[in-house]
Amino acid sequence: MLIRLVAFALFVLALAYGFSWLADRPGDLSLIWEGQIYQTKLIVAASAIIALIATVMIVWWFIRLVWTSPHSVTRYFRARKRDRGYQALSTGLIAAGAGNALLARKMAARSRGLIRADQEPLINLLEAQAALIEGRYDEARAKFEAMANDPETRELGLRGLYLEARRLGANEAARQYAEKAADNAPYLPWAAQATLEYRSQAGRWDDAIRLLEQQKAARVVEKAEANRLHAVLLTARAGEKLEGNPTGARDDAQQALKLASDFIPAALIAAKALFREGGVRKAASILEQAWKSAPHPEIGQAYVRARSGDSTLDRLKRAERLEGLRPNNVESLLVVAQAALDAQEFAKARAKAEAAARMQPREAAFLLLADIEEAETGDQGRVRHWLAQALKAPRDPAWVADGFVSDKWLPVSPVTGRLDAFEWKAPFGQLEGPLEDGSAPASIETALKTLPPLRDVRPESPVNDHRIIELERAATIAEAVRPTPAPVAPAKQKPVEPTVGDKAPASSEAKPFFGGLPDDPGVRDPRGEPEPKTRLRLF
Repeated sequence: MLIRLVAFALFVLALAYGFSWLADRPGDLSLIWEGQIYQTKLIVAASAIIALIATVMIVWWFIRLVWTSPHSVTRYFRARKRDRGYQALSTGLIAAGAGNALLARKMAARSRGLIRADQEPLINLLEAQAALIEGRYDEARAKFEAMANDPETRELGLRGLYLEARRLGANEAARQYAEKAADNAPYLPWAAQATLEYRSQAGRWDDAIRLLEQQKAARVVEKAEANRLHAVLLTARAGEKLEGNPTGARDDAQQALKLASDFIPAALIAAKALFREGGVRKAASILEQAWKSAPHPEIGQAYVRARSGDSTLDRLKRAERLEGLRPNNVESLLVVAQAALDAQEFAKARAKAEAAARMQPREAAFLLLADIEEAETGDQGRVRHWLAQALKAPRDPAWVADGFVSDKWLPVSPVTGRLDAFEWKAPFGQLEGPLEDGSAPASIETALKTLPPLRDVRPESPVNDHRIIELERAATIAEAVRPTPAPVAPAKQKPVEPTVGDKAPASSEAKPFFGGLPDDPGVRDPRGEPEPKTRLRLF
């Protein structure tokens, strides 16, 4: 409109300038026609020509108006009818969204009478919505199928069919509709997300990764979210390859760690695959990096038991190595406490477990204290005391997804089928264990104050025999720690197997945690017989 106005103004200025130019240069114009001479002023002749042109244009416009008036009248009424139809369609869609089935059906009939359905596909949508509100699902599905067959409304029809299949519980039909929509339009978030979850539930990890890459290229999902989901899919595929193809599992898990460096399941699978291939040092490095990022009990267990056949003292040293990486951490304290218990260093185990309970009083710390009490004293009263504290303590973190608690990580929620649903946290609604007599969970200080004293048992009782053994062990330890000159061993002499009370021989060079021989072949039994050394496959 502005361009036309400027053009008209320029035309008027040019015309005025032309008349001004002719007025400044007067002259006569002569015309001889059939022997007659017609003479007039130049300015008059120019004005007459312009007036003649304007008259012709006006006459032509009038003739054209009369000639096209029937079509113009028809087009006017058609446009008016179409406007009324669109108004009815708009009112019907609003009524359907508000749940007014009667008004939606009425407006749908009026829209169909004013607008042809092939010209406006939204009429089919309005009729389908009205049928859904009234509970006539068969009619609604027929409308959605008709829209799915129309290229213009295919995506809308497939979404309606998908939602209907989900409502009826027809998961296979819903999967087919979602995959068909994703194949035609991978940029649709609902279709791509549903197809990704269905392929993940079926274990089709390659197809799921390919679809995720298409979504990432189409920028349907954010880059950070896409990298996280890609890491989850790679970890799931690595978990399936771990038994038959450790090399492939290692590659997938390491690629997942590049996308999400703090993803604990990927670190565990990568370490297990490297353990199977003999890459203990590299696996230990991966576990150490994961432990620095987020200490996890499964990481600690895998790190401590990295090599089968190691002595309990070796495992205790590796547990202390983890504690050095993340000091003042509950998981670090619990790992050291468990390793010290296995090595029968009860004082250290008890101190670490109590420190963990002070930092975060939860059931794992109290259960570990009960195990220590059972192994060291055998006093069932004290064991039951710690078990009672564990019952009242908050629950330990676990893999939780949609209210479902799993003992291991899963890529898909078994409840909703959602991808990457599991989180390591305390279970919902179970932050605390059951309470006894309505009392709140006690602190570690209160638990230590109320700890029953050791029972005074008669000498002939088996418990007293156990106490005597403990006293003899304490004497042996005191004798072992007494400073004595260290004997000079030959260069290639076989090391003597130490007992529980012995100290590991000092070395001038620091030995690595992985790759060397164990410090001792085993731990002696309290009654004097060495435990048989066995080699177990851990993973």
